[in-house]
Amino acid sequence: MTGAFRQLLETRDWLLADGAVGTNLFRMGLEAGEAPELWNVTEPGRVRALHEGWVGAGCDIFLTNSFGANASRLARHDAEGRVSELNRTAAGIAREVADAAGRPVAVGGSIGPTGEVVGPGGPLDPSAAQAMFEEQARGLREGGADLLWIETFSAPAEFEAAVRAAVSVGLPWCGTMSFDTNERTMGGLDVAGFAALVAALPAPPLAFGANCGVGASDLVRSLVGLAGAAPGAALIAKANAGVPKFVSGRIVYDGTPELMARYAVLARDAGARVIGGCCGSTPAHLGAMRVALEKRPRGPRPDLATITGALGPLSPADTDPGVGS
Repeated sequence: MTGAFRQLLETRDWLLADGAVGTNLFRMGLEAGEAPELWNVTEPGRVRALHEGWVGAGCDIFLTNSFGANASRLARHDAEGRVSELNRTAAGIAREVADAAGRPVAVGGSIGPTGEVVGPGGPLDPSAAQAMFEEQARGLREGGADLLWIETFSAPAEFEAAVRAAVSVGLPWCGTMSFDTNERTMGGLDVAGFAALVAALPAPPLAFGANCGVGASDLVRSLVGLAGAAPGAALIAKANAGVPKFVSGRIVYDGTPELMARYAVLARDAGARVIGGCCGSTPAHLGAMRVALEKRPRGPRPDLATITGALGPLSPADTDPGVGS
């Protein structure tokens, strides 16, 4: 484990993160219902090619193919006994690509939710969830991840369990929640509540913010709210490439590289220090984002009219007093 990400944050105004793992693996041949994490063993060359695409697009950090590599999710594929192996291998592939980049590139060990309700009324109590995340985190550490990247969470208890796992295994962490509509997660947490949750955790993150959700407009609005709730924090923005739509029985994203370039600049101006993509985003999107971030001058924090004018309407279209009109 190295301090590459911390050093990059300390020396750069913004960093470019990667885009979608699942979307791109499906384009490479992953079948519906297949666990992407198993490809770390069965198709390591394709996983490596995905990481190399991010490096080629100019990313400063990319994530391991381990989002669902916890015992709960892997049990759906009769692979719950392979948590350590799959995470260690995921981080090892990523580490090799980062070390061959010829410039500082950090590896974030991706940790996603268990897929179960954690806490009162759910099948997993926080201590059991923490144990699952610790098993995953140890594998990522052994494989060479620089930090843990706790992403796409919606429930505070589960997010805290993942953070406590990071602290237990001695890795720094970043974290993002997914704010689906009206700046709230599916668990009902708003951006101010998320900022308060982070402030009360046993170890501070290197950065935190929002990912996934609905579209780029919604994510930038949430980011403005986070910036107001946590002034001076290093924030993360990883938006989907446009809005998801069903076309011929599958989900597609309508965001072009040009739209994502506009999003990247607005995310930076809203306060993000780490800017990337989520579902639907490809190396082409990330390359356009890098060019825009390098060439377009910094502007004021965007208001709602600026956000929707550049990126399209919110979902649902409404206003928020924390952003302005």
